[in-house]
Amino acid sequence: MSQILSTSSSRPVPPQRSLTMTFGSNNLLSLLLGDHDRHLARIELKLGVKLACRGNRIAITGPAGQVAAAEAALAALYQQLERGEAIDGPKVDGVLRMMDPANEPRLPLSDLPAIHTRKGPVGPRSAGQANYIDLLARHEMVFAMGPAGTGKTYLAVAQAVAMLTSGKVERIVLSRPAVEAGERLGFLPGDMKEKVDPYLRPLYDALNDLLPGDQLTKRMTTGEIEIAPLAFMRGRTLAHAFVILDEAQNTTPVQMKMFLTRMGEGTRMVITGDLTQIDLPPNTRSGLADALETLEGIQGIGVARFNNSDVVRHALVGRIVEAYDQRYAAVKEHARERQG
Repeated sequence: MSQILSTSSSRPVPPQRSLTMTFGSNNLLSLLLGDHDRHLARIELKLGVKLACRGNRIAITGPAGQVAAAEAALAALYQQLERGEAIDGPKVDGVLRMMDPANEPRLPLSDLPAIHTRKGPVGPRSAGQANYIDLLARHEMVFAMGPAGTGKTYLAVAQAVAMLTSGKVERIVLSRPAVEAGERLGFLPGDMKEKVDPYLRPLYDALNDLLPGDQLTKRMTTGEIEIAPLAFMRGRTLAHAFVILDEAQNTTPVQMKMFLTRMGEGTRMVITGDLTQIDLPPNTRSGLADALETLEGIQGIGVARFNNSDVVRHALVGRIVEAYDQRYAAVKEHARERQG
């Protein structure tokens, strides 16, 4: 006679909880659910809860902590709909990212900072972005470092557009090192605008997303919005402007000092970059790294550091960044072992 043995796991089972949320508008609730309940499915997958909608109610079942997180996420998304904002997959992912206990956002979801533009508010989609938006509002100069896809450039441009349209600055100046390892524009075909446009395209993309096309064209024609390579900054004083230097890891210390000292009365500056993506010639020190070592801690300067958990582009981008980081760490460790 065979004997059936049962074993029990030593891991404690988290206490289960159920609650039901009631929503006032069926129209908004349908937007909260998404087509074929796809927003609910995202929340279930991320938080490990069970969601069931009946009428104007959503029942949440699962571990107590996860149920509380789902309740807060649904409430935050519904509040966005009540304010007239649209929600989509990335916005749902952003709210869920803010609910990750490892990120510990400073404020409740309902109190998170936002940048208010003519096309609607731009809110944070990670704890790092919430801190960054807060720094942009409070500091005259902000450095932002981190991997691709964390919103460093986009949020800086959003803050610039918001301040321009509200009259807090008179113009926006956007700049980048024109090429990855120096500014050898003469080798490119076309006039100066055609030479530098490919390197400044990410800035154009952000502006196109945040301003109506006719306004963008008009403001660029009048000089209210200026996009120029870093070499064009020398000798200028930029007053009452919002100035952004993108891809700053590819500046030299001399270029960085030149740029920072262009700051005039009533001006805000944001310097963004990724210190893991330096494309300068060998043995050339990055101006961004040099500036941080020199200036961090000075009153009036804010520093935002993003990590892989702040990647808000495609979900795969975060996994790609993480894979490269792990590989480089393994290579460095192997090199240390060989030297030892």
